Amino acid sequence: MPNVRELENALPVAPLKVLAMESAASLGSRVNDYLVSFRKDMKSPKHQDPAFQGYIEDSYLLDAVCPRFGSGEAKGSIHESVHGKDLFIIVDVCNHSLTYSINGYTNHKSPDDNYQDLKRMIAAAAGKAKRVNCSICCWFGLLPEFGTAPVGILSVGDFITLYC
Repeated sequence: MPNVRELENALPVAPLKVLAMESAASLGSRVNDYLVSFRKDMKSPKHQDPAFQGYIEDSYLLDAVCPRFGSGEAKGSIHESVHGKDLFIIVDVCNHSLTYSINGYTNHKSPDDNYQDLKRMIAAAAGKAKRVNCSICCWFGLLPEFGTAPVGILSVGDFITLYC
């Protein structure tokens, strides 16, 4: 777990935003829920300081999509400002359960498709966000439906401590 005392005394680099790609939407939601409760529970009078503007929010999730055209091409689209924000992008490149349509045919997203979508989102935020940080997960083979016990899957708190 994070060192709470150290976090309470640290100044944030910039207001935080989390962009959970479609492939990691459930993990992104869990990270957001953890951040919201963790930051609301922190007791520090410094949070009234202007340096902490945007520190405590109801949600850190960013409204963004990566829509596909009929040809299979895609674009990254961010629907709210990331100017000056500390942006964390979470993506599971090995998620094969997502599909899209090409000329009427259903196609499953490959790891390369998920990675290309990540690059599109980085390009959409480039030059605007203060920092862009990526957490590229690969849960394939660790999930129970693939016959392997979920050994090594981190708790949300450990995930944030190690990767955010």
